[in-house]
Amino acid sequence: MNTPAARMKLHWSPSSPYVRKVMLVAHELGLADRIDCVRAVVGPARLNPEVMADNPLNKIPTLIDGATVLFDSRVICDYLDALDGRHRMLPATGPARWTALRRQALADGLIEIAVLLRDEHWRGDGHRSPAHLQAFWAKIPACLDRLEAEQLDDAEPDIGHIAIACALSYLDFRLPAQKWRTGRPVLAAWERRFAARPSAVATALVEAGKRPLKFYEME
Repeated sequence: MNTPAARMKLHWSPSSPYVRKVMLVAHELGLADRIDCVRAVVGPARLNPEVMADNPLNKIPTLIDGATVLFDSRVICDYLDALDGRHRMLPATGPARWTALRRQALADGLIEIAVLLRDEHWRGDGHRSPAHLQAFWAKIPACLDRLEAEQLDDAEPDIGHIAIACALSYLDFRLPAQKWRTGRPVLAAWERRFAARPSAVATALVEAGKRPLKFYEME
């Protein structure tokens, strides 16, 4: 008699690109059915006691698997890949490993810039930093141009592909005026094909439907 696999808990949001990265990996590896997604609202000034009990940084995603508590999407994705055991997401050795990790770092950084840009706008008139805004708007197209040069193929996705797909979908979700596809036909074509994968369809970003909050407002 087979023992059922233990279930995992994920502090989760339908609008978080980092949560989406974890769930994309889970779907690609066939582990999504083992994860119970628990809605968690967090923010720079919005503390969530339930999340903080597991993660003092008050951030999502946070994964709980028995006595193991993990946070940061990179760590969680590495953990899920280890559970799977095939090194599908993080190649074990060689150039493929470093390519995947480099791409993940670039894509995660692009998401971070987009989040910081959105936070800067939330600060309101008189609180925004023109220097930071100028830097953010310079870095976003620079990252996109570098991704266009990656010449991504349609091989089975690794963590680099997953992270890039999450970054691009987050730009569509939060910064549609960026129109990142303009002048980047290779990247746009790749993203269109990736977005058709069942894992991508199952994890599409969704607005939580809550009222907009001011940056300094506690919830």
